[in-house]
Amino acid sequence: MKRVVIDRPGGYGHLRLESGPDPRPGAGEVLIGVQAVGVNYADCLTRMGYYASARHYLGYPLTPGFEVAGRVMALGPGVSGPEVGDAVLALTRFDGYTSHLLARPGYVFPRPEGWTMAQAAGFPTVFLTAWFALFELAHPHPGDWLLVHSAAGGVGSALVQLGKLAGCRVVGVVGASHKVDAVRSLGADAVIDKSREPLWPSAERIAPQGYPVVLDANGPATLRESYRHLAPTGKLVVYGFHGMFPRGRGLPSRLRLLLDYLRTPRFDPFQLTNCNRSVMGFNLSYLFDRADLLATAMGQLLGWVAQGRVQPLPVTCYPLEQAAEAHRALESGTTVGKLVLTLEGPL
Repeated sequence: MKRVVIDRPGGYGHLRLESGPDPRPGAGEVLIGVQAVGVNYADCLTRMGYYASARHYLGYPLTPGFEVAGRVMALGPGVSGPEVGDAVLALTRFDGYTSHLLARPGYVFPRPEGWTMAQAAGFPTVFLTAWFALFELAHPHPGDWLLVHSAAGGVGSALVQLGKLAGCRVVGVVGASHKVDAVRSLGADAVIDKSREPLWPSAERIAPQGYPVVLDANGPATLRESYRHLAPTGKLVVYGFHGMFPRGRGLPSRLRLLLDYLRTPRFDPFQLTNCNRSVMGFNLSYLFDRADLLATAMGQLLGWVAQGRVQPLPVTCYPLEQAAEAHRALESGTTVGKLVLTLEGPL
């Protein structure tokens, strides 16, 4: 078995590859031979030591990673469902950067027909995040305008697809011109390129009455204006704060974090009531024990995949040994779609 270990929080050099004996599944466990691992910004925050659920559930040392794809190698006592040899994708709360993953059967799902292992590994976390934001929290109506920040990233790309599937008019926001076509190809009705036009005047021009739903993982850079551009009864859904962290430097400045924390808006319940607006937030890792909810969401998502209504995201692959380079690329803010770590074997 190979796995990436973080002994203590830090920069890219704190991602260490180690070898060990192959695990054996115990009662109620599925052993997966991992061929691809999805990389998420939460993994970078875990490496830096700023992902709260890593401290809450595990502490250090730990192995990051929330999603994998591969083949079932063995079943523990009492397990029924997947068969040995099945191509699957799986969810895990940490431990994903590995060649051998012990997973619970309720978190193991068939790989979509015709998808590569890399495409499958990049699917569950971002699409579950998008599904929860839209269908569990925001509940948009057909015809609503949706404003999606970071629309070319993993979750943003999933939000654009699911927003269109819900019958909404989707405005994607990107920070570089090379991302515009990727977001348009997902079905966005409009794309705002912040590198070429002012964000908020452009957003107002497209939807002068405001947005029923704004989806924001930027943090203090946009939260205040995202809230201000809600329509009456509008909902701001917050699922991250990646704008507070550095691009490609590995570790943030503590002073900058403090300043960004202080300028993060605090929402007054009296104002919320008076303006008929809502602010909601969530962290998918804290929902991992809600197997019922995740199974419902994955069932619906995989059904849409089978119908051809949801497409896999473009993926860029790195060998597991280059996890640090994948983190550096993701933190740069220049990537499109998903980054995936690969291991030996057919993808």
